Amino acid sequence: MAPAINLSRRSMILVGGSAAAAVALAACSSTPDTDTASTDASPTKTESATDPTGSATDAGAETAPAGTEVAKLADIPVGGGIAATLDGQPILLAQPTEGTVVAFSAICTHQGCKVEPAATEFDCPCHQSRYDLATGEVLGGPAPRALDRVTVTVAGDTVLAG
Repeated sequence: MAPAINLSRRSMILVGGSAAAAVALAACSSTPDTDTASTDASPTKTESATDPTGSATDAGAETAPAGTEVAKLADIPVGGGIAATLDGQPILLAQPTEGTVVAFSAICTHQGCKVEPAATEFDCPCHQSRYDLATGEVLGGPAPRALDRVTVTVAGDTVLAG
């Protein structure tokens, strides 16, 4: 017969809490093989770069992709913004001045709600965070930081991402 183990309530809570913490840490960690974030900010052969004037330049002529069309320039009001999608993810496009288009992730930095375009800003309907249309910076509300920027270029009357 096996000896009886006397576990107190405190011991059980410590063991259970430690196990839960270990599982949470393992789920949140990533290895270099699975982490797709890049810390290299320089353009590669297949990316386009932007020169100081703001126009797109070709970093690798033979392999540079054309980009993914996300909107027509005429669909984005000057001084306003629209909602769109890129690879199935919601994004926001704005045209702060005529011919200049900026884009941001439509995911609120507060709790991940979907941000929507309003007349002259981007608004989160969940907790009323407000973001600047041209910069994505927080104007008010509980959001801790600006919206994530999405790289877009204007080619004629088309807005391209990538």
